[in-house]
Amino acid sequence: MDFNLNDDQRQFTALATQFANEQLTPFAAQWDEQHYFPKETIQQAGELGFCSLYSPESEGGMGLSRLDSSLIFEQLAMGCTATTAMLTIHNMATWMVTSFGSATLRDEWSKSLTSGQNLASYCLTEPGAGSDAASLQTKAVRDGDDYVISGSKVFISGAGETELLVVMCRTGKAGPKGISAIAVPANAAGIIYAKAESKMGWNAQPTRQISFDNVRVPISHLLGEEGQGFTFAMQGLDGGRINIATCSVGTAQAALERATQYMNERHQFGKPLAAFQALQFKLADMATELVAARQLVRLAAFKLDQHDPDATTYCAMAKRFATDIGFQVCDAALQIHGGYGYIREYPLERHVRDVRVHQILEGTNEIMRLIISRRLLAENAGAIL
Repeated sequence: MDFNLNDDQRQFTALATQFANEQLTPFAAQWDEQHYFPKETIQQAGELGFCSLYSPESEGGMGLSRLDSSLIFEQLAMGCTATTAMLTIHNMATWMVTSFGSATLRDEWSKSLTSGQNLASYCLTEPGAGSDAASLQTKAVRDGDDYVISGSKVFISGAGETELLVVMCRTGKAGPKGISAIAVPANAAGIIYAKAESKMGWNAQPTRQISFDNVRVPISHLLGEEGQGFTFAMQGLDGGRINIATCSVGTAQAALERATQYMNERHQFGKPLAAFQALQFKLADMATELVAARQLVRLAAFKLDQHDPDATTYCAMAKRFATDIGFQVCDAALQIHGGYGYIREYPLERHVRDVRVHQILEGTNEIMRLIISRRLLAENAGAIL
């Protein structure tokens, strides 16, 4: 078992690190303060392939593994958590369109999505269907050669700024088998965007409710077949959980590095903070737990790449552990900075605000515990190794 990165992976991460240092880190605080969505920066990321990391090469994507993609997202998250999170969402939606879309749909959208010139949002959550995604009520009814979509979605990242919406709709009976996935142009007649939500973090991307009032789209915009939407959603969530866990790891790494620097620079009682054993121990625990989180995320990504039957369980473990640890490390880094950590001149308070939501989205960490425990308690489950 080799934990070292290969030559290609080192090149990918070096490119991502350079982009983060030059295009994300210098502007992240300003974007957060101004609630500015840096669409042009995301499009620049698309020029490097970062908008289509695991989309098929045949459709203009990079065709990378989930592990390779995780390595890249980690470096980008060190520059700006919210922008990288939006990149991961776009990647997931683009992967769905380029992997499961009809030839007509792919001809129309693949090139612009994989290049980042057009961006995509993923629409699953509803006002009455959060953790219980299978109970969603947004409907798509066949009418001739079209679907007519009615309903609403909430907490949609990028809504109002993206060009395509991947919408989970009910085309059949109650339950997961009645759900389909449909790609909807974001400017289609009948789509209504609510005001941007005022949020604790992730201020560098808009989050809105979307209402669909008899929105008409061609049947060629269906992804896969009717009834496959929930399967696509669950596949997307496995990767999404790795992605958001990775964003936590990258942000926590940035916080750890800032805390280490601060401990060497800041003097109290005639000596640097780095000389105090209590803070040394805190830093050691932060680093140890962060390394453990990183390795679990990479293991889960490897399991997903290998189509391991327990991949979903590993993705849930990685998401639960890495998002909890990511928040704890950022919070500890803020504490090390004392009062300076609480003011916006330093990035620590933004790191804390941005990673907090990671414990909620892509399935709450309570839901992750349910997934893991059900696997362990299943009859004839065997061991998870």
